[in-house]
Amino acid sequence: MELYSSKVELSIVIPFYNEEANIDCLFDRLRKVLDDLQMSYEIVCINDGSQDRTLEKLLECHQVNSNIKIVNLSRNFGKEIALTAGINYTKGAAVVPMDADLQDPPELIKQLVAKWREGYDVVYATRRSRQGESWLKRLTAGSFYKVIGLMSQVSIPANTGDFRLLDRRVVDALKQLPERTRFMKGLFAWVGFKQTSVLFDRAPRHEGKTTWNYRENNCLKVWSCLKTIPQPRENFPITCISAICKISE
Repeated sequence: MELYSSKVELSIVIPFYNEEANIDCLFDRLRKVLDDLQMSYEIVCINDGSQDRTLEKLLECHQVNSNIKIVNLSRNFGKEIALTAGINYTKGAAVVPMDADLQDPPELIKQLVAKWREGYDVVYATRRSRQGESWLKRLTAGSFYKVIGLMSQVSIPANTGDFRLLDRRVVDALKQLPERTRFMKGLFAWVGFKQTSVLFDRAPRHEGKTTWNYRENNCLKVWSCLKTIPQPRENFPITCISAICKISE
């Protein structure tokens, strides 16, 4: 961890796609966490072409709390691009990407910050359990990362999503990468730095159904992970098979 000449200590980055039902509860829980932390903060909300009242509700929240910033994309670009846009917008000494559906518990941010203050540059949240997910989804999720780990020169932590804390040095390194088709979990691992994890139990979605299309998400993960993760050429067929078997995170 290094001191960063910013008045913002903590940036929370949240991509939104048709998440109007979760916004009130999400910000209420975030407010309590941020009050406890007593850190200067910003909440960077990326509206990824939502077709419901997500943008309207975010604008209402901004009127109440100017620390809530909104990046409104011109259409739906997908989570990886939305997450990249949000991370690039941040100013904080520490940056925490998380989902809007409350499966990433805001309360865990306090543990992420505590580890960061111990000197870690990346603190990722590892799922101890995955409530509300089918056995097939759990099986394929685990298999995907095991095979990628065996075939790749970069180790991606299993049972880990985008929910983590990134030091500003890590964010600056990510911003230098040229990839346009991105698999963010691969890039988070690829940049290195001093990393550790904290465990949590992943809850079911708070409200509504997932806004991700499984087939489109799988295609994205196949293509982007093959472009992002360095691997020997002879492993390419096996990696393709494992990626095709992957069901959305």
